Amino acid sequence: MIETKKLVKTFVDGDKITPVLKGIDFKVNDGEFVSIMGRSGAGKSTFLYQLSLLDDPTDGEVIIDGHDTHTMTAEQKMKFRLMKFGYVFQDYALLPELTALENVALPLLMQGHKKHIAYRDARSALDRAGLGHRLDNLPSQLSGGEQQRVSIVRAIAHRPKILFADEPTANLDNQSSMIIMDIFKDLHKEGQTIIMVTHEEPFAKLAERLIRFDDGNIISDKKN
Repeated sequence: MIETKKLVKTFVDGDKITPVLKGIDFKVNDGEFVSIMGRSGAGKSTFLYQLSLLDDPTDGEVIIDGHDTHTMTAEQKMKFRLMKFGYVFQDYALLPELTALENVALPLLMQGHKKHIAYRDARSALDRAGLGHRLDNLPSQLSGGEQQRVSIVRAIAHRPKILFADEPTANLDNQSSMIIMDIFKDLHKEGQTIIMVTHEEPFAKLAERLIRFDDGNIISDKKN
């Protein structure tokens, strides 16, 4: 599903050159649940942003679902992300002026679904996540755990090929975090490919595979 070849990312700020990813070869199979850990500054989130096409590498290749992404234009990448990926971030990234139902329906509408179908599917997905009573609530009216559940539902409502999650439990209490991880485990059982960055070891070990980063390189790649 995902392959990187000699992936390099270097940040340049004036005369300061900071190598963050140092030639990474990596593969993820369809349906795998992979967690990525590492100390702050090790390169894990930067790596996730390369895999999810939210940033461009300095050198190397990212091949996703058979597509060589370095040959894509910016517009092609945008469409590819919209159709193929789901994203979950630690800050939820919900639109504050939209209700839970509207937040989930929005990417379906952007993909070209008719309005009644988008809202029907969004309502059904929120019901399955135990949020059927929160359809008309704004994000400010939801708890942190509920906002993150809405974020996950929004990310998976269109059945993406790959779900990317960047520290999805970072701002949550333990109970809410476990609910989120249970959702991820259920998605994995259904065949969803998941790539998750986390700093929390117990949650990282719930994935089937654990990658450890340090100093811009993968230093460990083990099955859990």
